[in-house]
Amino acid sequence: MANIVQFEDVGLRYPNSDGETLSGLHFTLVSGGFYFLTGASGAGKTSLLKLLYLAQRPTTGTIRLFGEDAGTLARVRLPGFRRRIGVVFQDFRLVPHLSVFDNIALPLRLSGVPEGDIDAPVREMLEWVGLSEKGQSTPPTLSGGEQQRVAIARAVIGRPEILVADEPTGNVDPDMAARLLHLFESLNRLGTTVVVATHDFHLLGRIQNAHMMRLEAGRLMDPTGALRNPPARPSA
Repeated sequence: MANIVQFEDVGLRYPNSDGETLSGLHFTLVSGGFYFLTGASGAGKTSLLKLLYLAQRPTTGTIRLFGEDAGTLARVRLPGFRRRIGVVFQDFRLVPHLSVFDNIALPLRLSGVPEGDIDAPVREMLEWVGLSEKGQSTPPTLSGGEQQRVAIARAVIGRPEILVADEPTGNVDPDMAARLLHLFESLNRLGTTVVVATHDFHLLGRIQNAHMMRLEAGRLMDPTGALRNPPARPSA
């Protein structure tokens, strides 16, 4: 399968920070793969996801998305690239004055989908996430778990080529977590590359052939705990 993401010796240092948040990241994601990103709080998971959905540029190294160097993309091309990536944020980022229906429909409208082709997929998403009766509600009237489900529906409605989800099951009960994971799996079977950052180790065994990526202190480890692509030792 084709590579859809390539990180080549990528590092990230935020301004005024004492050290690198991420360093020496070297990995490839294949088109249609399913990946769990794990690690303790502060390990750098959210920062890595920000690099994936182009909210942050690396301090060092190269990131290639869809076969192109993301670091050299002209600003005018960034919106088009970002529309190919669905994102589920930890803080939801819903538009508070829009209805649930209109929040979910937003990616379709931004992509130019005719209004007559929007109703059916939005209602299907509302049913999928268990919010069929909440279409005309606004986000401030919803619980945290309901807002999370709206954010997930909005992220997946456009069938993005890559779905990036930051703790997507953190505010829902176990039954709904399983249902949402099934939604991600269904999207993955249609060809979407899925990356889920999670603390919930109960999820890790639920997706057949899923890959696990583990961060420790900003570096990527393999399942045995060894560094992936560790720095070369200085010669004697």
